[in-house]
Amino acid sequence: MIFDPQTSSMIIKGIGETLYMVLLSSAIAYIIGLPLGIILVVTRKDGIHPMAGVEKVLGFIINIFRSIPFIILLIMVRPVTELIVRTTLGPNAVVVPLVIAAAPYIARVVEGSLLEVDYGVIEAAKSMGASTWQIICKVLVPEAKPALYIGGALSVTTILAYSAMAGFVGGGGLGAIRYGYYRYQTDVMLLTVAILVIIVQIIQEIGNKVSKKTDKRIR
Repeated sequence: MIFDPQTSSMIIKGIGETLYMVLLSSAIAYIIGLPLGIILVVTRKDGIHPMAGVEKVLGFIINIFRSIPFIILLIMVRPVTELIVRTTLGPNAVVVPLVIAAAPYIARVVEGSLLEVDYGVIEAAKSMGASTWQIICKVLVPEAKPALYIGGALSVTTILAYSAMAGFVGGGGLGAIRYGYYRYQTDVMLLTVAILVIIVQIIQEIGNKVSKKTDKRIR
């Protein structure tokens, strides 16, 4: 039965573990990925402060990490995970590979969002003598807020999808494979999938609403 006390407790625990993994890894990944995305935009050949070497090397490194399938990355970084959190099991252990996988992805999402900013606004700031740092903080990022929020929702849902694979390495959470396939309980698998879909919809809706509130074009 899906709703017997043991299964219900397992699913509630899984929801808590999934939210913990996703929110913590998203926060850390954004701390890393946001500056990387800004650097990619600022240092491109037509950027605010062109540095072709930096942009190419950083872009190459980011592309390498983005090309590694997450399930392989989970296994590859286990020594690093154990070094950082002293274990390779549980939600804390999954946060490490989630951050490593998500930060490069977020960097590219941020890059795409910032590139949507009208370059005329940046040129106007330059003509008024604004420094590179001032343009980034007072023009580039504020103007890109709507796209950044949409990209943020997309990034968090992607991290949520990654976290569903955590069951392969004993990471816990709401992984449909862990709670369905391995336990041979199709009904539980379908329920966990439904919960994941609902969480994704909530995250996407929050991102859309916040984006609309910060978009000056629709006021």
